[in-house]
Amino acid sequence: MSILLLSPPAAKICEPPAGIARLAGSLREKNISCVICDLNIECMGDLFSIQTSAHDTWSRRAYKNRVRHLEDLCSMNIYQQPDRYQRAVKDLNRVISNIGRAADLEMSLANFTDPNHSPLKSADLLDAADQFEKSPFFSTFSHRLDYLVKEYSFDYIGISFSYLSQALSGFAILGYIRQFHPAIKTVAGGGVITSWMSNPLWQNRFSRYIDYLVKGPGEKALLELMGHQPGLLPGRPDFTDIDFGSYLAPGPVLPYAASDGCYWKKCTFCPDHAENSCFTQNSPERVLEEISELISRHKPILLHFLDNAMSPALLTTLIKNPPGIAWYGFCRFGQELESPEFCHALKKSGCVMLKLGLESGSQDVLDQMNKGINLNRAARILENLREAGIATYIYLLFGTPYEAEKEARLTMDFVAKHHQAITFLNLAIFNMPVCSSEAQSVFNRFSDGDLSLYCNFDHPKGWDRKSVRLFLHKCFRKTPQINTIIQRDPPFFTSNHAPFFCMSGAGGNR
Repeated sequence: MSILLLSPPAAKICEPPAGIARLAGSLREKNISCVICDLNIECMGDLFSIQTSAHDTWSRRAYKNRVRHLEDLCSMNIYQQPDRYQRAVKDLNRVISNIGRAADLEMSLANFTDPNHSPLKSADLLDAADQFEKSPFFSTFSHRLDYLVKEYSFDYIGISFSYLSQALSGFAILGYIRQFHPAIKTVAGGGVITSWMSNPLWQNRFSRYIDYLVKGPGEKALLELMGHQPGLLPGRPDFTDIDFGSYLAPGPVLPYAASDGCYWKKCTFCPDHAENSCFTQNSPERVLEEISELISRHKPILLHFLDNAMSPALLTTLIKNPPGIAWYGFCRFGQELESPEFCHALKKSGCVMLKLGLESGSQDVLDQMNKGINLNRAARILENLREAGIATYIYLLFGTPYEAEKEARLTMDFVAKHHQAITFLNLAIFNMPVCSSEAQSVFNRFSDGDLSLYCNFDHPKGWDRKSVRLFLHKCFRKTPQINTIIQRDPPFFTSNHAPFFCMSGAGGNR
């Protein structure tokens, strides 16, 4: 039995896909023949060789300089020159955007959308599968799949859908497989599939193209499908088939998850809470062993922890046993970070940046969201991290049912007051998960898409999305201290490239 695991376009091309690498590790530990292929980096990379008719100066310049820009993003030097970085990224995005525009599509370095087809409508996804040759990635994925199938004679092909931006192209790939390689069984999983299947109204309309759908972590399901008994622990991530040098980063970035789910899982409206996902974590000994092995094999310059929230135990483990390279990840405003000594120890262990979900600067809003965050504690933590030299990437959420403009202004005041301790900001407008119990407590209107992950609702305080956008545009973003932070954010690549701006002296040029 053999299987090909694919990651479809389009998503950021900064690091390899961790999901299929972990699946590969579990399969190979059982001696199951397995090949992984990141079609995202291959398809997106091929776009830069496509020439389009450009009539404006910017487009001509962007295309002319594209090779140099790609090389620059693989050198640490450009991350020490923000203006030069911004120009390179925006020029490369211009090239991608022009290719999409020529095909009446909307494409960027971080996204892919089709104005005529929605990834939230099963009928549109089926249409993408039926008309696979219309995909802008058709030439690349068809040739690559034909070669791999001929070379390895797979019994199964699995596709991992991590982002909605991968859905339309992923279904085009499924359509191609069904037409030209009909004997191969297809499997689909990943975060998007899991969210769709968690909806109480879920109906499988994809049996024509997908033989097996997997909800949640896929190791157990794939092993059983291949006729093997799953072990007590998942396999070690295996990136053997991945060319780390093909990604837009100044050196290999190693993505690694020490846990699945969230250890807090109490925040209202959070997908982990709404979908009732389980929390599991590897032991500290296993984490250290796996990280050490992967670092030794792939020589990364940066370790990216993918955990929804790095647990205090994991942070303590890294302090006691530093990985030997720079690292970053997402964590909560936990009590342990109130200790200046703990934060300095994190910095010494290699931590260059922490992503933290603050969400709101109103204590009342935080309490009603059950975030478990105290604003006084958050302020102390931000200052501790600043003094330790650890950059912060702060996530804010506007427009929750508990918030009106009064509370949003408290958030604005909090950020402005602590602007020196906030390195980067992510601003998001609230979406109501369709499967959350809270969705039933407010009047909601489901969108036309039968696969929508969120629903519209009438805000109980009248703080609708239009009002939120207006506030963000006219007030929040124009606050001088806040605007400085926003301008610092790397366009398109955002938190994936942000750590490189904090790694002074890192040896990653290649």
